[in-house]
Amino acid sequence: MKGEDLASLLAHLRHAVGDRHVLTHDRQTRRFRFGYRFGSGPVAAVVRPGSLVEQWRCLQACVDAGTAIIMQAANTGLTGGSTPHGADYDRPVVIISTTRIKGIHLVDGGRQVICLPGATLHELERRLRPLGREPHSVIGSSCLGASVMGGVCNNSGGSLVRRGPAYTELALYARIEADGTLALVNHLGIDLGEAVETLLDRLDRGAFTDADLIADQGRCGSDHDYASHVRNIEADTPARFNADPRKLHEASGSAGKLALFAVRLDSFPQEDASGVFYIGTNDPGLLTDLRRDMLRDFPGLPIAAEYVHRTAFDIAARYGKDMFLAVRLLGTDRLPALFAFKARVDGWLDSLGLGRHHLADRLLNQFARCFPQHLPRRMRSYRDRYEHHLMIRMAAADMDAMRAYLERSIDGRDGAYFECSADEADRAFQHRFAVAGAAVRYRAVHHRAVEDIVALDIALPRNSLVWTETLPAEIEAEAIAKLYYGHFFCHVFHQDYVVRKGTDIEQFEQRVLRQLDARGAEYPAEHNVGHLYPAKPALANFYRGLDPSNRMNPGIGQMPMQSHYGNGPKV
Repeated sequence: MKGEDLASLLAHLRHAVGDRHVLTHDRQTRRFRFGYRFGSGPVAAVVRPGSLVEQWRCLQACVDAGTAIIMQAANTGLTGGSTPHGADYDRPVVIISTTRIKGIHLVDGGRQVICLPGATLHELERRLRPLGREPHSVIGSSCLGASVMGGVCNNSGGSLVRRGPAYTELALYARIEADGTLALVNHLGIDLGEAVETLLDRLDRGAFTDADLIADQGRCGSDHDYASHVRNIEADTPARFNADPRKLHEASGSAGKLALFAVRLDSFPQEDASGVFYIGTNDPGLLTDLRRDMLRDFPGLPIAAEYVHRTAFDIAARYGKDMFLAVRLLGTDRLPALFAFKARVDGWLDSLGLGRHHLADRLLNQFARCFPQHLPRRMRSYRDRYEHHLMIRMAAADMDAMRAYLERSIDGRDGAYFECSADEADRAFQHRFAVAGAAVRYRAVHHRAVEDIVALDIALPRNSLVWTETLPAEIEAEAIAKLYYGHFFCHVFHQDYVVRKGTDIEQFEQRVLRQLDARGAEYPAEHNVGHLYPAKPALANFYRGLDPSNRMNPGIGQMPMQSHYGNGPKV
């Protein structure tokens, strides 16, 4: 793009959103250009619209200028799927950050919600709580300030056993047609009129009522079949994974190939009371039997069932402690601001040439060590005794059946359990979700010894009896540590490999993936292909159908970055 064309684009963007919300300096754009765990690249600008109308005008300006466009919400993804990837694009890249567009509208008495692009899971949970309802996900990503819309775009699964991946067939979105024109598609199921900016303004303001809802046309706001789907323990396919054709539909699984303005989702009744069982064992077969027995025989599925391996427990206890404390002391609603502040500090240190020393991470890690022990005594005792840890949250009505099952199933085997107090339950689940960022912190603190992290999230077939991993000695030798954790009843596991300095990362990853292929695993399971994984044929075809000119998030799934996927004229 010529200098005068870029200047014209920036002028249009500034006219749309105001000068302060068009960022071009490297320090300003850093936290948008760098992924939470992976991915980075240069951008021409980051623009931050404050309304749906402003978002439309920014999109139109970028389409007219011929730029590549990356739609970004909270930027909490783990595979680089909402940031640039290198500098091999054939046109400038503009990030449209939607975090300022935070609207949430309740419909049908709160049984459904309409979320705008910047709405977070935490905000949605807070809005629904007084109604005795909750969103699809209430734990995990919400602790990081993740957006509702990001979950839908990325087929995010979450920790709740009964609900499956975030999914909807009700959405309002813009797509770029093959001829380069921008079109708005209203499949939200609400009559908002025809004029684009009037429609968007009404939705932004919530200027509609239930009377404007269009009669059911067979579109759903969640995966209604997942509870029975996950119970099929003899199926040779995973319960959920990113490229599952069952759940690729317009906005759902779109991974930034559409520009979303709103999604309409089901909400769910809150569990009035529940209890948590903490199980430790050195026998993986015990947990295999437990999962199969409960999925097959229990009338009520667990609310959540989260697995942590001892190594992940240890690394999170030391390198995830500041995250644990931040959640516990500050609350999840303050975490996005905390992350933004840290990103600004990192940018400032980079500008001074100190970024490679990871000073902010090292200081946070040392600061956390000044606090007293944060994990309960019984959890630490189980850590010493057992390699495998499983936390199961059950509804109050299922607690007696669970106690009876554990008494008879663990008797005589190498394992034990205890019922958590309310405080122990909170700390156990907070520790589990501190694991997700612990490898990143470990890499920062030990950057001289660590080449990088290979972070995989995998889905094993529902009929798998062996869910633990045994690596060949030559691969094992290249890993400083392996962190295994995940959503056990869905057979979705996160596997983070901290790889020794000097190791060829790409070769290491490919060797691990070949091991997983032999086990029938699908990957990624819930975090989007991003720029880490190749999109399999069904997913690649889905992306091409959504974005035939390859203008939106080009390069996702290791697909071509060029206009029209390198097979047609430049747009």
